[in-house]
Amino acid sequence: MKTIAVVLALAAGLTACSGSSEQPKADGPVTLKVARDPGLDKGAIAAFDERVAQFEKANPGIDIAPQEYNWTATTFTAQLAGGTLPDVFTVPFTDGRGLIERKQIADISGLVSTLPYASKFNENVAKAGKAEDGKMWAVPIAAYGQALHYNRALFKQAGLDPDKPPATWDDVRADAKQIADKTGKAGYAQLTTDNTGGWILTTLDYAYGGRTEKLEGDKATAELDTPELASVLQWLKDLRWTDNSMGSNFLYDWGGINQAFASGQVGMYVSGGGNYGSLVTQNALKPADYGVTVLPLADKPEAGVLGGGTLATVSAKANEAVKAAAVKWIDFFYLNKLTDKNAAALDAKTTAASKQPVGAPQLPVFDRATYDESLGWVKQYVNVPLEQFKPYTDKMFDQQLVTEPVRSTQEVYKLLDPVVQSVLTDKNADIAKLLKNADAEAQALLDRN
Repeated sequence: MKTIAVVLALAAGLTACSGSSEQPKADGPVTLKVARDPGLDKGAIAAFDERVAQFEKANPGIDIAPQEYNWTATTFTAQLAGGTLPDVFTVPFTDGRGLIERKQIADISGLVSTLPYASKFNENVAKAGKAEDGKMWAVPIAAYGQALHYNRALFKQAGLDPDKPPATWDDVRADAKQIADKTGKAGYAQLTTDNTGGWILTTLDYAYGGRTEKLEGDKATAELDTPELASVLQWLKDLRWTDNSMGSNFLYDWGGINQAFASGQVGMYVSGGGNYGSLVTQNALKPADYGVTVLPLADKPEAGVLGGGTLATVSAKANEAVKAAAVKWIDFFYLNKLTDKNAAALDAKTTAASKQPVGAPQLPVFDRATYDESLGWVKQYVNVPLEQFKPYTDKMFDQQLVTEPVRSTQEVYKLLDPVVQSVLTDKNADIAKLLKNADAEAQALLDRN
C-alpha cells in the first residue's frame, strides 16, 4: 500500500544512456503528465527535475509535465472517475487486477513486452499487474515486505539496546512500555485510518499465522473471526489499556504516523520495509535515529510477512503516442536502474548529488540475482546507514512472504479500520463481537463483488 512515496523519491535510471535499442517509440512532440509526490523536500525535487532534464534531452520529442499525486484510498476513486489523474500514475498491487478488469487503465502490454528485461520480473510480483491472459497492463516498480521500524534515539533514552531490537511480539510490548515509561513518548503506534488500519491489522494477523480470506476456486470466504485476529486485537488492547504505551493519537494515517515517528514521538510502528527514503525526503528523519528489523513471526508454519508493492499505470485516455512515451518514462524513471549498470550508476550519482538516500533496502522487483548484481553497481554512491538496516536486511529473504488478500482488498481493509479504532478508543470494546460483525460485512462484500 504505501511504498509509492519511497519509489518516487529514489527512482530513475537513464534509458537512452543504457544502450537499450528496443524501446517503444513516441512520434512527434508529446506532453506527458507524470506523477510526482507532494511534500518532497528541495533536494528531492531537484533530483526529480534533474532526471526530467536527462529524459527530455534523450527524448527531445517528449515534454514531461510533473503533477503532484499520491495514491490514497479516500481520493483515488474520485480522481479516476473525474479524469484528473496524470498520464502515468502509481497504485498499490491490490488495485491492479480490478483496474485491468474494468479497463480503467490503458493496455500497454505490447509495449512492455519489448522491454529487454520483460522476462526477468519476479513472478510473484509481476502477477499483480497482469490480466487474466497473462499480459502486463501495469508495471511493478517496487515491492515490499512489512517491517518493524524503531527509533534508535528513543531506545537509548529508555535504556534499551538499539542494536538488539525486539524479536517477539512480547518483546515489542515490553520495549514499548519501557519507552513510554522512561520517555513519555508512544512506545508503539498503530495505523488506523484511510484503509491502513485494515492493512496493518492484516499484517499482524499474517504474522500470528492467520489469513483474512480463503479462496476455493472462484469462492472467497472471509476469515476475520479467528483466534489469530482476536489475539492480535487483544495484544493491541493490552498495549493501549493495560500498559498505556501507545500515546494519545489513535487516528494515524500513513503520512501522519511517518511524521510522528520521524519527529521522535513514536518508538515503534509497523509499515513497509522500504519506508526509509520517504521518512528522509518527506519527513526530515535524522538518519542516526532510524532502526528497522523484520517482523516477529509466531511459531507456526502459516506465519508470514505481508508483502505488496507499487504498480506504474497509464491513463485509459492515453492515445498511442502518449502510451509509447509513458512506457519510455516508466522504463527510464523506475526500472532501468535496476537492470542496467550505466543507468544504475547515473541514477545513484544524481540521487546522491542531491543528498537523497541511495542504498535503502527493498525487496526485488526482478529475480534475486539481478537484485544482488544491481547493489554492486551503486556501491560507491551509497549514503545510508547500512549497519542500522542489518536487523532487517540480514533476515528479510528468510521470511515467508505472503501476498495481500486478493478479493475486495481495499474494501475489507476499510471496514477493519473502525475495528482497530474501537479497540484503541473504547476500553470495554468487545473483540469477539467486533470480529463477528466484521466477518459478516466482509463476506457480504466478497459475495457481492
